[in-house]
Amino acid sequence: MDSIRGSFARWCMIICGLGIAWCSSAAADDKNGRLDIYFIDVEGGAATLFVTPSGETMLVDSGYPDNNGRDRDRILKVLKETAGKQQIDHAAVSHWHLDHFGNHAALAASVPVKTFWDRGIPEKLSEDGMFESRIAPYRAASQNQSKKLVPGDFLTLKSGETPLKVKVVTASGEVIPNSGEPNPYASKNVPQADDPSDNAKSLSFLLSFGKFSFLCCGDLTWNVEAKLVTPNNPLGHVEMFMVTHHGLNVSNNPVLVQAIQPHVTVMCNGPKKGGNPETIKTLRELKSLEAAFQLHRNVDLSPADQTPAEYIANTEPSSECKGRSIKASIAPGGGSYTVQILPDGKVWTFQTR
Repeated sequence: MDSIRGSFARWCMIICGLGIAWCSSAAADDKNGRLDIYFIDVEGGAATLFVTPSGETMLVDSGYPDNNGRDRDRILKVLKETAGKQQIDHAAVSHWHLDHFGNHAALAASVPVKTFWDRGIPEKLSEDGMFESRIAPYRAASQNQSKKLVPGDFLTLKSGETPLKVKVVTASGEVIPNSGEPNPYASKNVPQADDPSDNAKSLSFLLSFGKFSFLCCGDLTWNVEAKLVTPNNPLGHVEMFMVTHHGLNVSNNPVLVQAIQPHVTVMCNGPKKGGNPETIKTLRELKSLEAAFQLHRNVDLSPADQTPAEYIANTEPSSECKGRSIKASIAPGGGSYTVQILPDGKVWTFQTR
């Protein structure tokens, strides 16, 4: 990580010379042709907003519904004030845990939501005795018309000159066909106990924008991760990876993480949720890694056991948290991109391999 720290310091000096103010204020639109990805802080849940060059929006997951509307309000602030948008064109749910679908209905009461996407709504959830009542607002908001996704489906979003596609690579415990080059890490897979929870049924999305690629797997767990990339790797190398399941060690199987060899990772963890030392170790062993960002400092770990402080958006405990987001902005063609801790953090620039 010391080499990463040094290289980023040099990048920062370059960017400052070119003018950080322009980079921090530019947002995706049809004039600059950029794709923006906002990792919104919902303190251990997940909420990721995509804004295409045409201005179309997609939100994957929506955080917790309680805490006096904290997560709902943070999502709306990023959507309206930061991204400058007034509706959600696509709202997806990775899986049926409350920290991932908790605000879809509340958001639909605040702004128009055009289309809901999920893996299909189960009648019951074994790990959640309150699921029937908790899912009722989502059913009402979507008018029971949400669209079911299965592995191999594509969401083709409105983009512009740079083609933009979102491919579903896992859903309901199933995966896309195991094609592609042999995974050189396949033999190192060590299975964990079977996971009967809905985490293992998470939707996973592989986004491509020109040369740029991004993988988001919700809370997908260890054995299904291995199923996806062994013995072959149908994903190839991925430029940016949203660390799975908040960085917990029941996910982030090295057989997947090593196979995709990301350049940049973003972990949507909380002060006391995720960011496990085993996951940090897996990331540090990546030869490809240039930067590992975290939404939160894990307050139970020492600085040496997590990413350097300059790559952490929020360092405070929940009671003092400012709710800073992380923004990635990808240039037309996907040949380069920036990452910034909002609202006014350093702007790191990366070249897509």
